[in-house]
Formats: sequence, C-alpha cells, structure tokens
Amino acid sequence: MAGGTRPNTLISDSAPNFHTAFNIELYTNKWPRSRHINHIRLQGDHNNNKMERMNGEIRDREKTMRGLKKADTPILKGYKIFHNYIREHQALGKTPAEKCGIEIQGENKWLTLIQNASSEE
Repeated sequence: MAGGTRPNTLISDSAPNFHTAFNIELYTNKWPRSRHINHIRLQGDHNNNKMERMNGEIRDREKTMRGLKKADTPILKGYKIFHNYIREHQALGKTPAEKCGIEIQGENKWLTLIQNASSEE
C-alpha cells in the first residue's frame, strides 16, 4: 500500500480474482476495515463504466505507441487534457470543460491551449 494507508473501499465487478486479491491485500480484523463492493454491473447501484472506458481508451492509445516507455510520460497528462478540453463527450454534446463553462477559442484547440499555457501574464 502506498504510504502505508489502506483504502476505505475497493469497487470491483464480481470476478473471483478481485475477491481473492481483496482478502490477501486488504482484509483485516482491525477497525476501520476496508469494504469490498463487488456487485457492480452496467446498470444498477454501483458501476465502473466510466473508469473501464477510460482504461480502454488509454490502452488503445498505448498499443499504437508500442507501450508507455516511462512512468512519468507526458502522454497520460496530454490525454487527460485531450479528454477534458478537446474531445466532445458523446452524452454531453460538448467537452467536459465546456460543460463547466470553460471555452477554448480558436479553430485548433490544441494550439490555443499551448499558446495560453506558454504566454506570460
């Protein structure tokens, strides 16, 4: 565990490997105990659809790059910027940034973001 702390909750699907890993790594008789929520599904009270989709998108990108070569690669930060400021969200009909009231002006949003980040104010 990073920092010697135990997470409060592990959310997973009902695959047996998650239950086994939870019991090995997180189960304890001491309080407070970590909780394992393992009944998520596509519809219902708990789901991880957004996280699974994001993982899939990153894996698709990583395959074309032949892997992420270093742990602190700027590729993941760039993908986060792309996902939040450039790529239109299918359900929202706009980017998450636009939904929050942040508009990126110009034809080339990447260029605008880079110019704004590098300008001195």
